[in-house]
Amino acid sequence: QVQLVESGGGLVQAGDSLRLSCAASGLTVSKRVMGWFRQAPGKEREFVGGLTWSDGITYYADSVKGRFTMSRDNAKNTVYLQMNKLKPEDTAVYYCAGALDLYSNVGRAPSAFGYWGQGTQVTVSS
Repeated sequence: QVQLVESGGGLVQAGDSLRLSCAASGLTVSKRVMGWFRQAPGKEREFVGGLTWSDGITYYADSVKGRFTMSRDNAKNTVYLQMNKLKPEDTAVYYCAGALDLYSNVGRAPSAFGYWGQGTQVTVSS
């Protein structure tokens, strides 16, 4: 059974940093694209960042580029999202996701990600 468990969310002030973790079991993070998405109240879930399986190349939404960084620890089967210079508009529930397909670079569409965590709340106050 696949489980993705996020942690690290919280309440911070604008300009602060947070690191989210996503511990995976039942799937191997190095064999598929892993992504982070977020959903703010009243808004659709949106792509934040992705990490390719093959060479660990990262790609991000324009809104977070230069501030957020994804990484992974293969030994711990865990992916991370380092968030710097947080803004109030970053407030959302953040979800870790694993692509359905192994060994494929799937892009940004939520529909390509079949495995989801329960989410962790990030709140940034101004």
